[in-house]
Amino acid sequence: MNIELNEEQELLRAEVRRFAEEMVKPNARAIDESGAFPRETFDQAAEMGLAGVFVPERYGGSGMDMIAYCLVIEEISRACASTGVILSVNNSLVCEPLLHWCSEEQKRDWLVPLARGEKLGCFALTEPNAGSDAAALRTTAIRDGDEYILNGNKIFITNGTNADVALVFATVDREKKHKGITAFIVPTDTDGYSHGGHEYKLGVNASGTTELAFEDMRVPAVQRLGEEGEGFKIAMATLDGGRIGIAAQAVGIAQAAFEEALAYAAEREQFGKPIARFQAIQHYLADMSTELDAARLLTFKAAWAKDHQKRSTLEAAQAKLFASEVAQRVTNKALQIHGGYGYIREYNVERYFRDARITEIYEGTSEIQKLVISDWVINQR
Repeated sequence: MNIELNEEQELLRAEVRRFAEEMVKPNARAIDESGAFPRETFDQAAEMGLAGVFVPERYGGSGMDMIAYCLVIEEISRACASTGVILSVNNSLVCEPLLHWCSEEQKRDWLVPLARGEKLGCFALTEPNAGSDAAALRTTAIRDGDEYILNGNKIFITNGTNADVALVFATVDREKKHKGITAFIVPTDTDGYSHGGHEYKLGVNASGTTELAFEDMRVPAVQRLGEEGEGFKIAMATLDGGRIGIAAQAVGIAQAAFEEALAYAAEREQFGKPIARFQAIQHYLADMSTELDAARLLTFKAAWAKDHQKRSTLEAAQAKLFASEVAQRVTNKALQIHGGYGYIREYNVERYFRDARITEIYEGTSEIQKLVISDWVINQR
């Protein structure tokens, strides 16, 4: 694996960083406080081709690789973690499964507008009693002629307040457990589909997180993704790519916190000299820099594996586990370097500290990542 970025990737990173600095970062604090979903920013990102980064051009995407995708999510998350996860979900949790599991007709109808950013997608898997144990979901899909009737509800759905299309997972037979789970492509204006209010959270507060409800919702069979019973396999494969996106998000948050801490340490004086001259602060910065580089390299390795290997489950889990924990440690140290100022909202490190926490939870908790990694290390190597 070549860890050096090529010219196209370097140009992409520079272009996305300019966009993030000029268009995303200025609104980050305001939308964090208000919870307002940044749909206009998403639309602007889509005009740059960031809604379907790795989707082939013939299906409306930019046709880039997973390294490029990681660069996009890192740079956007460096400016605003909420906007970063909105793009990550549309790319990795919605466009990617459609790319791999849709028929050609479905790709024309659904993937193309999502990859172009003409529509926004969400991934509806988690339920009140089915979080880490996704096979325990209780939303049902009963076949009725050329349709399915869906009943149930989902929680913690990113983009849920503003999505145009939902990828919904339901079971056609609870007795079959994971083998009964089936995936459906559902426009959010479908009769029987509704969403709750915006969930105000500790961090990434503008990501449109909400509950979805389905009441006798009829979905044409032609909107099924894959075959009956393939939904669990689709969901698990999709989460491999999703975890790489969250690893990139974690790196972006940590990078922002590190830069703020480094600048503050150079300016803040105590006992007659900048605090960056004190060994304790220097050790903090050394640890932050080292772990940040390691997290980015693990993320790139996972992205490379996604492009070049049959499976990237192990690499994705390792990157997501390590990068999310690094984000937590780096933002914690950044806040500590700022002292009391880091604890007030005038300084961005307070937001980075809150935003980092969710990266250890969504798209598979750290505990789940360790189970995945240990399974591969013990049983599949």
